[in-house]
Amino acid sequence: MYRKSAAAEAPVFDIPIRRGVAYVCLALFFGILIVLPLLQRLYPSDGLALFDSFYRSGALVFGGGHVVLPLLEQEVVPSGRVGKEDFLAGYGAAQAVPGPLFTFASYLGAMANGIPGAILATAGIFLPAFLLIVGALPFWISLRKSARVQGALVGINAAVVGILLAALYNPLWTTAILSAADFALAAFLFVLLVFWKAPPWMVVVLGAAGGLLTQQVFH
Repeated sequence: MYRKSAAAEAPVFDIPIRRGVAYVCLALFFGILIVLPLLQRLYPSDGLALFDSFYRSGALVFGGGHVVLPLLEQEVVPSGRVGKEDFLAGYGAAQAVPGPLFTFASYLGAMANGIPGAILATAGIFLPAFLLIVGALPFWISLRKSARVQGALVGINAAVVGILLAALYNPLWTTAILSAADFALAAFLFVLLVFWKAPPWMVVVLGAAGGLLTQQVFH
């Protein structure tokens, strides 16, 4: 639909990265993505499986950090590494502190395998982004000038919105909104955050307190 749109003017700036280095980084990005599952099948280990799960999640994310939520949930909850309640509690805590949602991976890794798990999970989820940045920068100006690429990005961004809505529904809505009281509390917190500009940590604290109250009164 958008592939014939006129490409916007792209700023020209010097990229201090040689194309040879970029090719190596792109090869590493795809190579690790393919080799890790094979290694896990040949040499099963908890550490390798954990790194593979978080590397794959980090590599498949496009858009906001919340897109990674359903991917991480599928990697750690069904396998029993992290319980669903612990997963949602960690997600709530991640919303209360500054920084990218990817730091949530450190918590999940620690829950799964202590400090070594936290290190593996953090390295696994951030590594794909570093490899892609170095790999794509030398070609970025050319890509920005392409109407086809810009049109594709419009469609991809629309898909990201759909994934975010899916993440809002499952696992968040299906596990948190169990009654009319829960819905009213969530709506109140949404108004606090979006319209009254309350700080996220305050919204999380009020949500936890309100959740305990509604659970005791209505459930």
